Amino acid sequence: MGRAVGAVELSSIGVGYKVQDSILKEATVEMLVARTICSGKYFMIFSGGVSDVDSAVECAERVGGDALIDRISVANAYEGIFPALGQSVVLDSDKVDSLGLIETFSGVSVIVAADYAGKSADVTLFRLQIAMALGGKGLLLMTGSVSNVTTAVAAASEAVRQRGLLVSELVIPRPNKELFQDYI
Repeated sequence: MGRAVGAVELSSIGVGYKVQDSILKEATVEMLVARTICSGKYFMIFSGGVSDVDSAVECAERVGGDALIDRISVANAYEGIFPALGQSVVLDSDKVDSLGLIETFSGVSVIVAADYAGKSADVTLFRLQIAMALGGKGLLLMTGSVSNVTTAVAAASEAVRQRGLLVSELVIPRPNKELFQDYI
């Protein structure tokens, strides 16, 4: 059974620290990301058991109040999220058939996109960037066969579109290898 992942985005840095402290006191979760992000917001991603992650998100809702922008709890999160988040994925240049991209208006929504993309098709998520140097947006990059990337991008973009937070989606067949130079 996979682990759950939760994400919380707040409009206040001060409230973000308070929420983080409350979560760590209330739930047994591993804080993967907890930091200020572009546009003066505070963002957290944490993982653990489903009930602990749900408890942490409920705590964020309660303590965060009006500063809460968005939150998500994903049971059995797609495991490829974690290495992509840490940008520790190394690609084989011979297996880069296409590039898929999802751009979102929030950090939380790009976590949703990554989960849907990874669960819908055989793709490699290799970059999951949240807010930093993006004006508060989220960015997901993936590779795989053209058909798998097309399927994954469609599933991910629909999930984000339903949240009203999709900026762009695209699939580039046979991309130039220079687009991947940091990952090969």
